[in-house]
Amino acid sequence: MPMTPPLAHRLRISAEFGVPPVMVDGPNGVRRILQVASGNFETADVKGTVAAGSGDWVLERRDGSMELDIRFTLTSTDGCPVYMRSQGLFIAPPEVTSRLRNKASVSNSEYYFRTSILFETADERLRHLNRFLHIGIGQRTGNVMTTDVYAVL
Repeated sequence: MPMTPPLAHRLRISAEFGVPPVMVDGPNGVRRILQVASGNFETADVKGTVAAGSGDWVLERRDGSMELDIRFTLTSTDGCPVYMRSQGLFIAPPEVTSRLRNKASVSNSEYYFRTSILFETADERLRHLNRFLHIGIGQRTGNVMTTDVYAVL
């Protein structure tokens, strides 16, 4: 019988996207580059910010799903950097995506938003993040993305 891996909640990240996205229609679909204007993160022990200029390179694939390539620089309140890279999928019916882009409130039960996440940091308090694969369960509200991050134990 396969083992279901246990998960442990590690942090919550919120990011607000700023300027309208850059859009490029390429061979694989439409690429939307979303840049972070501001954001924050919080673990049980450490709080901090998401650096402006971090972003999400979203590929709107021909099948209607969205492939996510998220790269954030996090900085603790006392100045310790954390690099985060994430790959994922966002899948929603076109009308739900349209409502989100128009900043309407949409229940996260109306879409699928999951990511795999890796971290890099030298901060002793957060080094445990380096040693696990993480999954993110995301939520979109207007131009804000919030992700709860779980370590796969």
